[in-house]
Amino acid sequence: MNLVVFSGPPSSGKTSIILKVIDSLKNVGIKVGVVKFDCLHTDDDIYYEKAGVPVRKGLSGSLCPDHFFVSNIEEVVQWGKLMDLDLLITESAGLCNRCSPYIKEIKGVCVIDNLSGINTPKKIGPMLKSADIVIITKGDIVSQAEREVFASKVNSVNPTAITMHVNGLTGQGAYELGTLLMEEKKQIDTVKGMKLRFPMPSALCSYCLGETRIGEQYQMGNVRKMNLEQEDK
Repeated sequence: MNLVVFSGPPSSGKTSIILKVIDSLKNVGIKVGVVKFDCLHTDDDIYYEKAGVPVRKGLSGSLCPDHFFVSNIEEVVQWGKLMDLDLLITESAGLCNRCSPYIKEIKGVCVIDNLSGINTPKKIGPMLKSADIVIITKGDIVSQAEREVFASKVNSVNPTAITMHVNGLTGQGAYELGTLLMEEKKQIDTVKGMKLRFPMPSALCSYCLGETRIGEQYQMGNVRKMNLEQEDK
């Protein structure tokens, strides 16, 4: 079984892209399943079920969704093997730009859209910087010049990644993406012992442990303060 990790900011089009890729892979006899990670709620599993795709979802609740991902990915892999999948895709919540759910030796795909802002690639962090493939969506809504400038910004942040445009509505580019995902047919039996590409944020602080009161006397653990005395430049 092959494993691919999709990540990206909310509403960037991850689910639409994955569904179009699955359609293209079905045509060549590849069985694909999806595990969706989110925080409080998601209906994405319904879209996968309607498309006949084996799917499971996990809600992290009060936990960081990427920490939740790492805590459950081995069980997810075993579920994929039980379902006899050729390709297992995990889709992250994409809510923390500091975190990154990518695993070394496992292909990582970041989905980002043209409408998110010209400087967004610089704000996303390791979720974009450490991806193998960067998918840019919603290119049909902006001009060719805007698409090129945005792609250039992406490339400046992650020059080693394959950057491509995929349309989540028409499916244009989905076949090419599916080909890239399956070109290395690495068989994954377990992810035990594998390592993340980027460490999770250092923790814990008092608020991680349930503190709700505001004030320095209630702040313990990993706390960082802003320097508000520096002069504006």
